[in-house]
Amino acid sequence: MNEKFSAYQCSICGATYTPTEISYTCPVDGGNLDVILDYQKIKSKVNIEDIRAQRETSLWRYLPLLPVSEPGGAGTPLRMAGGTPIYRPPQLEASLGMKSLWIKDEGRNPTASFKDRASAVVVARGREIGAEVIVTASTGNAGAALAGMSAAVGQKAVIFAPKTAPQAKVAQLLIFGAQVILVDGTYDEAFDLTILASQEFGWYCRNTGYNPFTVEGKKTAAFEIWEQVILDIAPKLQPLNLFVSVGDGNIISGIHKGFKDLVQLGWLEHMPRLFGVQASGSAAVANAFFANTEVITPVSAKTIADSISVDLPRDGVRAVRAAKETNGGYLMVEDDEIIHAIGDLGKVGIFAEPAGATAYAGFLKALKNQVIQPDQPVLVLNTGNGLKDVQAAMKAVQAAPIIEPTFTALKKLMEL
Repeated sequence: MNEKFSAYQCSICGATYTPTEISYTCPVDGGNLDVILDYQKIKSKVNIEDIRAQRETSLWRYLPLLPVSEPGGAGTPLRMAGGTPIYRPPQLEASLGMKSLWIKDEGRNPTASFKDRASAVVVARGREIGAEVIVTASTGNAGAALAGMSAAVGQKAVIFAPKTAPQAKVAQLLIFGAQVILVDGTYDEAFDLTILASQEFGWYCRNTGYNPFTVEGKKTAAFEIWEQVILDIAPKLQPLNLFVSVGDGNIISGIHKGFKDLVQLGWLEHMPRLFGVQASGSAAVANAFFANTEVITPVSAKTIADSISVDLPRDGVRAVRAAKETNGGYLMVEDDEIIHAIGDLGKVGIFAEPAGATAYAGFLKALKNQVIQPDQPVLVLNTGNGLKDVQAAMKAVQAAPIIEPTFTALKKLMEL
């Protein structure tokens, strides 16, 4: 057992469990479990300089802060997850009057989405406990990430996805060799079926908002933002304002957990403000935030951003807290705002899928509504590459003209 991992704690009732006592959610109230690290032991063995001196550039540079052991798989996609770039587009800063604007591009992960972080850590955990099969429900990205990370180390994976998932994402699942089962229903129905299958067949379940180790993978983005922006670049007198799209709530919860870990270690002084952005057609978490409650009421989700189209967010409570506890907030955006944001980001060389562009659309709304000011530092998280959903991307642009292969035709077009 990993010596850094001391216990689980229920995010609802506060009950604690040993690392071997339980695997998924609290048996008392179904609450999501937080992985509790032995911070004193970590601090006695590692410091900031040790982390920053590492030559490792992937998320595994933070192995001393993760509840898993060395994952193996050197030279494979499993060891390439994370370490994504941060851009500072001068065109956007100038056009918006922003003093400091960064965009972190998670589309540069091995399977082109943020979900590689969670899947890499879950696969490492699965190997530790000897899991024969790892299973997940997904609208595409989480499944592709699990399939890719599993393929890298010869781990068997089973993916349940709604039959409406974008074909580009389904293609990834199949190419990576996972057993793919398309469900004639919603993501939430696929999620429930996955739980039943894992219970019946003894499979290790990766499901977001169910397996505690997904947050442990996703928190590594907070560690990178801390290194890439907060320590060296962001103004010391103001907290960073971080915008992230929210579906089931696990990404914003994971990022919050990462920053809390850094605070516990004494390595972070000012907690960034976390802003969750939801499509108005899938806004169960935002609804709870604005109602000042932790009761998450399901919605009938409908949005072009399939990755965040969720009826019942499985990590909604922690997602509400992530904004409240950091003096952040929630914003809701329409599908046409998401499409417009895809185009805006594309013009500066960043190709975002709808869920990733949702965060940028939320930032624009926050700026317009003076939720934030132009002189405040902002980072927007793009969670996935636009090639994940080309059909949606084409709605953000005009179709290319078709001409005859003659100079006359070209000259006529140029004169228009």
